[in-house]
Amino acid sequence: MPGELGAWLRQQREIRGWARTEMARQLIQAGKAAGDRSMPGLDSMCHNLYRWERGADSLSERYRLYFSRALGIPPSQFGPGRHALPLPAAATRTPPATTHAQAPYVGLSAIVPPLLPSMAIAYRGIEEPETGGSRIEQEVLMAAHEGSDHAEEFEQHGIGEATLEQLHADVVRLSSLSDAGAPLAAFMEMRRVRNRIYRLLDRRLWPREQADLSFLLGCINGLMGVAAWRLGYPDAADELIRAGWAYANAIDHGRLRATMRVKLSANMYWRGWFGESQDLAADGLRHVTRGSLAADLNLNYARSSARLGDADAARRAVGLAQDANDSDYSDDLVEIGGEEFRLSQATQHTMAAHAFIELDGGDREAAVELEQAIGLYDDGPVPGERHWFGGKALASTDLALVRVRSGALDAAVAALQPVLILSPAQRVSEMAGRLARVRDELTAPVFHGSPEARNLHEQIEEFCRDAVTTGLHSLAGGPG
Repeated sequence: MPGELGAWLRQQREIRGWARTEMARQLIQAGKAAGDRSMPGLDSMCHNLYRWERGADSLSERYRLYFSRALGIPPSQFGPGRHALPLPAAATRTPPATTHAQAPYVGLSAIVPPLLPSMAIAYRGIEEPETGGSRIEQEVLMAAHEGSDHAEEFEQHGIGEATLEQLHADVVRLSSLSDAGAPLAAFMEMRRVRNRIYRLLDRRLWPREQADLSFLLGCINGLMGVAAWRLGYPDAADELIRAGWAYANAIDHGRLRATMRVKLSANMYWRGWFGESQDLAADGLRHVTRGSLAADLNLNYARSSARLGDADAARRAVGLAQDANDSDYSDDLVEIGGEEFRLSQATQHTMAAHAFIELDGGDREAAVELEQAIGLYDDGPVPGERHWFGGKALASTDLALVRVRSGALDAAVAALQPVLILSPAQRVSEMAGRLARVRDELTAPVFHGSPEARNLHEQIEEFCRDAVTTGLHSLAGGPG
């Protein structure tokens, strides 16, 4: 139970004489030691730790592993009722001159006594009197036969080219489904295909087949993360995207790593964690320099920089995004297609506008970018691109924000007309969040007593009440 686990976590921390900040530092170090470059900062980790110890939130497998490493216990003994090894008495006492924050770290080596060295066992073939090598020959031949038998079984792998081609076609279809709308239906179909790949991984596979399946799993987890975010489950979205990163890391696929970084960077931006968003975008740019993915990362960096008040970095990153975009570039991700693997020109203009909106005096530039984006959405995607279902609505919402700021209420109402009539299934969390900014601007003194402003405020409230942000649970769970 979460409450029991929370009490156990607090007890383990207090036994070691650690303040909550020290426990948070140990967790961050454990995550970084495991190669996790997306660990939160100290303040965020302290906040997470406070919630975990209260039992307010469940603990993911990822953090269970980091807690085990930080506490110096085997993962199998993590949690209440698992007979966790007790600390020796010396470790439970803090010397008089030592504060809690300075208490020594007690690792597993201090808890578990050294194992006795195993007894050396001589090879039995040389213990016997020499008999012409017959016993040794028998052992060698047996080992050779065993190797031959295993190789024969290994050649009988369980996945044919047709199956791999179908799975690749499924991922292309799922990317298209992500753009088309109905994120809940898309999520459930993604989960079905992912579970099929899980079952295939239980078979004996060639290394190339394992790599192909890992690539597809990385793509699907990324798509599921996007769908989970749109449905209003940011924590599940982050976890799914990090799972995609793990598969990309396992096969050393740089562009798939960058794809997971750009998705997680976007999530951090909309959470309001702009420093982490900027860092993730910068990390993704270590892996790519060309194409729409590089443009996407630069634009994430630009809008995060703008929110952090660094106007020069924001403008520079927008320029780098324009330079990086290469319509002739192609790779295995671009071939999958869709906004999540090949960012359209229209969406790039919308993202550039996000940066300009946050800069002093940037509303005019933002309006130009947004009008270009809406025009491209109206014209339809160019060959090789796809537009996602919420693209034009989000650009229109941002244009309405710019218009409201300038006092042009009629122009803002006109911009929002195609947005407010969207079906509830397409009213995803991004739209609700951006419309909330428009609603806040409508409370400015210039609009006091305006029936038009009050009416638009009420329409936005109604839209947000019907947003598709409920009805799905345990999104990051296993087969269902």
